[in-house]
Parts: sequence; C-alpha cells; structure tokens
Amino acid sequence: MNADLMPAPAPATHWQRTRRLTLGLLLLWVLLVFVPVYFARELSWTLMGWPLSFWLASQGCVLGFVAIVHLYARRMERLDAEARLSEESR
Repeated sequence: MNADLMPAPAPATHWQRTRRLTLGLLLLWVLLVFVPVYFARELSWTLMGWPLSFWLASQGCVLGFVAIVHLYARRMERLDAEARLSEESR
C-alpha cells in the first residue's frame, strides 16, 4: 500500500509505534546475547580450530547488532516520515 494513501498517524500513535519497535528490537538483542551463551556447551563443534560458540559470540553477535541498528534506522525513518506527513496535513 502506498504511504500517500494511508491516513497519517496521530503523535500518540507515533510514540506507541516507536516504543513497540524499540522493545521488540531490545528483545531481539537480549536473545542474540543470551541464547548462544546459554547453549555454548552444546555447541562443541570446532570451526577452523576454534569452538563454534566462539564464532557465534565473536562474529554472529556483531553481525546481529549491525542488523538490529540497520532495522531500527530504516523503520524509524519511515515512522518519522509518517509523523511529518501528519504534522503537515494539520
């Protein structure tokens, strides 16, 4: 659906969406940090001489954090653009 055809959200709706996005991404961050650590003993395989848990912690988490920041920036850009349209239409 085109953003021009959608009704502009009220400021309270904008902040509700922002909080929901932030809480969702924080939950994803917590899972990204604690799940590999919790299952580290079960991940006893080696990859290029290092334990798989090391690779998940050192490489996977960094890539996950970059993805979370990218998702947050893109989604917030859209939400802020919708809020600007709401302000301009008043």
